[in-house]
Amino acid sequence: MTPWLNQTEVTPASFILNGIPGLEDMHGWISFPFCSMYVVAVVGNCGLLYLICYEDSLHRSMYYFLAMLSLTDLVMCSSTIPKALCIFWFNLKDIGFDECLVQMFFIHTFTGMESGVLMLMAVDRYVAICYPLRYSAILTNAVIAKAGLATFLRAVLLIIPLIFITKELPYCRGNMIHHTYCDQLSVAKLSCGNIKVNIIYGLMVAFLIGGFDILCITVSYTMILRAVVSLSSADARQKAFSTCTAHICAIVFSYSPAFFCFFFNRFGGHTIPPSCHIIVANIYLLLPPTMNPIVYGVKTKQIRDCVIRILSGSKDIKSHSV
Repeated sequence: MTPWLNQTEVTPASFILNGIPGLEDMHGWISFPFCSMYVVAVVGNCGLLYLICYEDSLHRSMYYFLAMLSLTDLVMCSSTIPKALCIFWFNLKDIGFDECLVQMFFIHTFTGMESGVLMLMAVDRYVAICYPLRYSAILTNAVIAKAGLATFLRAVLLIIPLIFITKELPYCRGNMIHHTYCDQLSVAKLSCGNIKVNIIYGLMVAFLIGGFDILCITVSYTMILRAVVSLSSADARQKAFSTCTAHICAIVFSYSPAFFCFFFNRFGGHTIPPSCHIIVANIYLLLPPTMNPIVYGVKTKQIRDCVIRILSGSKDIKSHSV
Protein backbone atom coordinates (compact mmCIF):
# COMPACT_ATOMS: atom_id res chain seq x y z
CA MET A 1 0.00 0.00 0.00
CA THR A 2 1.38 3.41 -0.96
CA PRO A 3 2.09 6.10 1.63
CA TRP A 4 -0.68 8.21 0.12
CA LEU A 5 -3.23 5.47 0.71
CA ASN A 6 -2.07 5.18 4.31
CA GLN A 7 -3.25 8.74 4.91
CA THR A 8 -6.83 7.72 5.55
CA GLU A 9 -9.31 10.54 5.61
CA VAL A 10 -10.17 10.73 9.27
CA THR A 11 -12.64 12.95 11.02
CA PRO A 12 -11.35 13.27 14.60
CA ALA A 13 -13.78 12.75 17.44
CA SER A 14 -12.40 15.81 19.17
CA PHE A 15 -9.69 18.43 19.12
CA ILE A 16 -7.45 19.63 21.94
CA LEU A 17 -7.28 23.38 22.45
CA ASN A 18 -3.81 24.03 23.82
CA GLY A 19 -4.48 27.55 25.10
CA ILE A 20 -1.58 29.95 24.65
CA PRO A 21 1.54 27.96 23.68
CA GLY A 22 4.67 29.00 25.52
CA LEU A 23 2.69 30.63 28.31
CA GLU A 24 1.08 27.54 29.86
CA ASP A 25 2.58 28.31 33.27
CA MET A 26 0.94 31.76 33.19
CA HIS A 27 -2.56 30.61 32.24
CA GLY A 28 -3.81 31.27 35.76
CA TRP A 29 -2.59 34.87 35.71
CA ILE A 30 -3.80 35.47 32.16
CA SER A 31 -7.27 34.28 33.13
CA PHE A 32 -7.87 37.18 35.53
CA PRO A 33 -7.94 40.00 32.94
CA PHE A 34 -9.87 37.73 30.57
CA CYS A 35 -12.47 36.96 33.23
CA SER A 36 -12.70 40.57 34.41
CA MET A 37 -13.20 41.88 30.88
CA TYR A 38 -15.79 39.20 30.17
CA VAL A 39 -17.80 40.10 33.29
CA VAL A 40 -17.70 43.78 32.32
CA ALA A 41 -18.76 42.87 28.77
CA VAL A 42 -21.73 40.78 29.91
CA VAL A 43 -22.93 43.26 32.54
CA GLY A 44 -22.38 46.29 30.31
CA ASN A 45 -24.07 44.90 27.21
CA CYS A 46 -26.98 43.40 29.15
CA GLY A 47 -27.39 46.78 30.84
CA LEU A 48 -27.46 48.57 27.50
CA LEU A 49 -30.02 46.13 26.12
CA TYR A 50 -32.19 46.64 29.22
CA LEU A 51 -32.04 50.43 28.92
CA ILE A 52 -32.81 50.44 25.19
CA CYS A 53 -35.71 48.04 25.68
CA TYR A 54 -37.41 49.84 28.58
CA GLU A 55 -36.45 53.51 28.13
CA ASP A 56 -38.83 55.31 25.76
CA SER A 57 -36.33 58.08 24.98
CA LEU A 58 -33.95 55.47 23.53
CA HIS A 59 -36.48 54.08 21.05
CA ARG A 60 -34.65 55.63 18.08
CA SER A 61 -32.65 54.18 15.21
CA MET A 62 -29.26 55.03 16.73
CA TYR A 63 -30.05 53.02 19.83
CA TYR A 64 -31.66 50.16 17.91
CA PHE A 65 -28.37 49.77 16.04
CA LEU A 66 -26.55 49.97 19.36
CA ALA A 67 -28.78 47.16 20.67
CA MET A 68 -27.78 45.06 17.64
CA LEU A 69 -24.14 45.79 18.42
CA SER A 70 -24.57 44.82 22.08
CA LEU A 71 -26.32 41.55 21.21
CA THR A 72 -23.63 40.76 18.65
CA ASP A 73 -20.90 41.50 21.19
CA LEU A 74 -22.52 39.24 23.79
CA VAL A 75 -22.67 36.28 21.40
CA MET A 76 -19.18 36.95 20.04
CA CYS A 77 -17.37 36.96 23.39
CA SER A 78 -19.56 34.22 24.92
CA SER A 79 -18.61 31.90 22.04
CA THR A 80 -14.97 31.88 23.13
CA ILE A 81 -14.17 33.22 26.60
CA PRO A 82 -16.02 30.61 28.75
CA LYS A 83 -14.14 27.82 26.97
CA ALA A 84 -10.84 29.73 27.30
CA LEU A 85 -11.42 30.11 31.04
CA CYS A 86 -12.09 26.37 31.32
CA ILE A 87 -8.72 25.79 29.68
CA PHE A 88 -6.95 28.27 31.97
CA TRP A 89 -8.61 27.19 35.23
CA PHE A 90 -9.46 23.49 34.88
CA ASN A 91 -7.24 22.32 32.00
CA LEU A 92 -10.39 21.23 30.10
CA LYS A 93 -8.88 21.29 26.63
CA ASP A 94 -11.05 18.79 24.75
CA ILE A 95 -13.65 20.08 22.31
CA GLY A 96 -15.76 17.81 20.11
CA PHE A 97 -15.36 18.02 16.34
CA ASP A 98 -18.93 19.21 15.76
CA GLU A 99 -18.73 21.52 18.78
CA CYS A 100 -15.58 23.01 17.29
CA LEU A 101 -17.37 23.68 13.99
CA VAL A 102 -20.31 25.28 15.81
CA GLN A 103 -17.94 27.53 17.74
CA MET A 104 -16.17 28.42 14.50
CA PHE A 105 -19.51 29.31 12.90
CA PHE A 106 -20.54 31.60 15.74
CA ILE A 107 -17.14 33.32 15.92
CA HIS A 108 -16.87 34.09 12.21
CA THR A 109 -20.57 34.87 11.73
CA PHE A 110 -20.76 37.35 14.56
CA THR A 111 -17.42 39.01 13.82
CA GLY A 112 -18.88 39.59 10.36
CA MET A 113 -22.10 40.81 11.98
CA GLU A 114 -20.08 43.20 14.18
CA SER A 115 -18.48 44.74 11.11
CA GLY A 116 -21.85 45.05 9.41
CA VAL A 117 -23.51 46.74 12.38
CA LEU A 118 -20.64 49.24 12.63
CA MET A 119 -21.23 50.03 8.96
CA LEU A 120 -24.97 50.52 9.58
CA MET A 121 -24.20 52.83 12.49
CA ALA A 122 -21.95 54.91 10.22
CA VAL A 123 -24.80 55.23 7.74
CA ASP A 124 -27.09 56.19 10.62
CA ARG A 125 -24.70 58.99 11.65
CA TYR A 126 -24.48 60.14 8.02
CA VAL A 127 -28.27 60.42 7.72
CA ALA A 128 -28.58 62.11 11.13
CA ILE A 129 -26.00 64.81 10.29
CA CYS A 130 -26.57 65.31 6.56
CA TYR A 131 -30.37 64.87 6.49
CA PRO A 132 -31.54 65.76 10.01
CA LEU A 133 -35.07 66.79 8.97
CA ARG A 134 -35.66 63.50 7.13
CA TYR A 135 -33.87 61.29 9.69
CA SER A 136 -37.01 59.66 11.13
CA ALA A 137 -38.61 59.27 7.71
CA ILE A 138 -35.57 57.57 6.18
CA LEU A 139 -34.60 55.28 9.07
CA THR A 140 -37.97 53.82 9.99
CA ASN A 141 -38.32 50.76 12.23
CA ALA A 142 -39.02 48.62 9.14
CA VAL A 143 -35.85 49.83 7.40
CA ILE A 144 -33.77 49.22 10.55
CA ALA A 145 -35.15 45.67 10.94
CA LYS A 146 -34.52 44.84 7.27
CA ALA A 147 -30.98 46.28 7.42
CA GLY A 148 -30.17 44.25 10.55
CA LEU A 149 -31.62 41.06 9.05
CA ALA A 150 -29.73 41.57 5.78
CA THR A 151 -26.46 42.08 7.68
CA PHE A 152 -27.03 38.89 9.68
CA LEU A 153 -27.99 36.82 6.61
CA ARG A 154 -24.97 38.11 4.71
CA ALA A 155 -22.65 36.83 7.43
CA VAL A 156 -24.47 33.48 7.76
CA LEU A 157 -24.61 32.77 4.03
CA LEU A 158 -20.94 33.60 3.54
CA ILE A 159 -19.69 31.63 6.56
CA ILE A 160 -21.72 28.41 6.13
CA PRO A 161 -19.75 27.29 3.02
CA LEU A 162 -16.49 27.90 4.90
CA ILE A 163 -17.67 25.60 7.70
CA PHE A 164 -18.63 22.83 5.25
CA ILE A 165 -15.31 23.15 3.39
CA THR A 166 -13.46 22.80 6.69
CA LYS A 167 -15.62 19.87 7.77
CA GLU A 168 -14.86 17.88 4.60
CA LEU A 169 -11.08 18.15 4.97
CA PRO A 170 -9.10 15.00 5.85
CA TYR A 171 -7.39 15.37 9.24
CA CYS A 172 -4.23 13.35 9.73
CA ARG A 173 -1.82 15.80 11.40
CA GLY A 174 -2.99 15.27 14.93
CA ASN A 175 -5.75 17.04 16.80
CA MET A 176 -3.81 19.66 18.78
CA ILE A 177 -4.98 23.22 18.06
CA HIS A 178 -2.54 25.82 19.36
CA HIS A 179 -5.23 28.31 20.24
CA THR A 180 -7.93 28.99 22.84
CA TYR A 181 -10.75 28.58 20.33
CA CYS A 182 -11.50 26.96 16.97
CA ASP A 183 -10.22 29.49 14.48
CA GLN A 184 -10.82 28.36 10.90
CA LEU A 185 -7.19 28.55 9.76
CA SER A 186 -5.89 26.88 12.93
CA VAL A 187 -8.21 23.93 12.34
CA ALA A 188 -7.53 23.73 8.59
CA LYS A 189 -3.76 23.54 9.21
CA LEU A 190 -4.30 20.15 10.89
CA SER A 191 -5.49 18.73 7.58
CA CYS A 192 -3.26 16.75 5.25
CA GLY A 193 -5.46 17.83 2.35
CA ASN A 194 -5.27 20.89 0.13
CA ILE A 195 -6.41 23.95 2.09
CA LYS A 196 -5.95 26.48 -0.72
CA VAL A 197 -9.72 26.64 -1.15
CA ASN A 198 -10.09 27.48 2.56
CA ILE A 199 -7.48 30.23 2.33
CA ILE A 200 -8.86 31.74 -0.89
CA TYR A 201 -12.48 31.57 0.26
CA GLY A 202 -11.54 32.99 3.67
CA LEU A 203 -9.83 35.94 1.97
CA MET A 204 -12.84 36.44 -0.27
CA VAL A 205 -15.18 36.53 2.73
CA ALA A 206 -12.89 38.98 4.53
CA PHE A 207 -12.95 41.34 1.56
CA LEU A 208 -16.67 40.93 0.88
CA ILE A 209 -17.56 41.74 4.49
CA GLY A 210 -14.71 43.79 5.92
CA GLY A 211 -13.71 45.49 2.69
CA PHE A 212 -17.26 46.49 1.79
CA ASP A 213 -18.04 47.70 5.32
CA ILE A 214 -14.83 49.74 5.61
CA LEU A 215 -15.57 51.33 2.23
CA CYS A 216 -19.09 52.29 3.36
CA ILE A 217 -17.77 53.65 6.69
CA THR A 218 -15.11 55.68 4.87
CA VAL A 219 -17.61 57.16 2.41
CA SER A 220 -20.08 57.93 5.24
CA TYR A 221 -17.48 59.78 7.31
CA THR A 222 -16.16 61.63 4.27
CA MET A 223 -19.67 62.97 3.68
CA ILE A 224 -20.08 63.70 7.41
CA LEU A 225 -16.82 65.68 7.48
CA ARG A 226 -17.90 67.70 4.46
CA ALA A 227 -21.25 68.48 6.10
CA VAL A 228 -19.68 69.37 9.46
CA VAL A 229 -17.01 71.62 7.95
CA SER A 230 -19.68 73.52 6.01
CA LEU A 231 -21.46 74.52 9.23
CA SER A 232 -20.94 78.18 10.06
CA SER A 233 -20.86 77.88 13.86
CA ALA A 234 -17.95 76.26 15.70
CA ASP A 235 -20.35 75.08 18.41
CA ALA A 236 -22.58 73.47 15.79
CA ARG A 237 -19.60 71.71 14.24
CA GLN A 238 -18.46 70.41 17.62
CA LYS A 239 -21.95 69.26 18.58
CA ALA A 240 -22.50 67.51 15.25
CA PHE A 241 -19.21 65.64 15.30
CA SER A 242 -19.47 64.78 19.01
CA THR A 243 -22.37 62.47 18.15
CA CYS A 244 -19.85 60.35 16.20
CA THR A 245 -17.08 60.02 18.79
CA ALA A 246 -18.47 56.88 20.47
CA HIS A 247 -18.92 55.20 17.09
CA ILE A 248 -15.38 56.12 16.01
CA CYS A 249 -14.06 54.57 19.24
CA ALA A 250 -16.06 51.39 18.52
CA ILE A 251 -14.53 51.22 15.05
CA VAL A 252 -11.01 51.56 16.47
CA PHE A 253 -11.61 48.89 19.13
CA SER A 254 -12.99 46.47 16.55
CA TYR A 255 -10.80 46.94 13.49
CA SER A 256 -7.38 47.52 15.09
CA PRO A 257 -6.93 43.98 16.51
CA ALA A 258 -8.77 42.57 13.46
CA PHE A 259 -6.15 44.06 11.10
CA PHE A 260 -3.35 42.70 13.29
CA CYS A 261 -4.80 39.16 13.21
CA PHE A 262 -5.46 39.33 9.47
CA PHE A 263 -1.95 40.45 8.53
CA PHE A 264 -0.30 38.10 11.03
CA ASN A 265 -2.09 35.06 9.57
CA ARG A 266 -1.03 35.98 6.04
CA PHE A 267 2.35 37.67 6.38
CA GLY A 268 3.75 37.61 9.92
CA GLY A 269 3.94 33.95 10.83
CA HIS A 270 7.74 33.89 11.17
CA THR A 271 8.31 37.27 12.84
CA ILE A 272 5.70 37.46 15.63
CA PRO A 273 5.51 34.86 18.45
CA PRO A 274 2.38 32.67 18.24
CA SER A 275 1.52 33.54 21.85
CA CYS A 276 1.31 37.22 20.89
CA HIS A 277 -1.00 36.40 18.00
CA ILE A 278 -3.29 34.27 20.16
CA ILE A 279 -3.54 36.93 22.87
CA VAL A 280 -4.43 39.58 20.29
CA ALA A 281 -6.92 37.20 18.65
CA ASN A 282 -8.70 36.87 22.01
CA ILE A 283 -8.54 40.64 22.55
CA TYR A 284 -10.12 41.03 19.11
CA LEU A 285 -13.17 39.12 20.37
CA LEU A 286 -13.15 40.59 23.89
CA LEU A 287 -12.11 44.24 23.65
CA PRO A 288 -15.08 45.57 21.63
CA PRO A 289 -17.72 43.89 23.87
CA THR A 290 -15.92 45.25 26.95
CA MET A 291 -15.30 48.81 25.77
CA ASN A 292 -18.39 49.57 23.67
CA PRO A 293 -20.84 49.80 26.62
CA ILE A 294 -18.34 51.92 28.57
CA VAL A 295 -17.72 54.31 25.69
CA TYR A 296 -21.39 54.68 24.79
CA GLY A 297 -22.29 55.06 28.47
CA VAL A 298 -19.77 57.87 28.91
CA LYS A 299 -20.16 59.63 25.55
CA THR A 300 -23.93 59.40 25.04
CA LYS A 301 -25.89 61.86 27.18
CA GLN A 302 -29.24 60.03 26.97
CA ILE A 303 -27.72 56.74 28.15
CA ARG A 304 -25.71 58.51 30.84
CA ASP A 305 -28.84 60.28 32.12
CA CYS A 306 -30.78 57.00 32.24
CA VAL A 307 -28.02 55.31 34.23
CA ILE A 308 -27.75 58.22 36.66
CA ARG A 309 -31.51 58.27 37.15
CA ILE A 310 -31.62 54.53 37.87
CA LEU A 311 -28.67 54.72 40.26
CA SER A 312 -30.28 57.67 42.05
CA GLY A 313 -33.36 55.54 42.74
CA SER A 314 -35.90 56.95 40.33
CA LYS A 315 -38.63 54.42 39.62
CA ASP A 316 -40.30 56.18 36.71
CA ILE A 317 -38.02 54.83 34.02
CA LYS A 318 -40.38 54.32 31.14
CA SER A 319 -42.26 57.58 31.36
CA HIS A 320 -39.19 59.79 31.07
CA SER A 321 -38.36 61.25 27.69
CA VAL A 322 -35.70 63.64 26.42
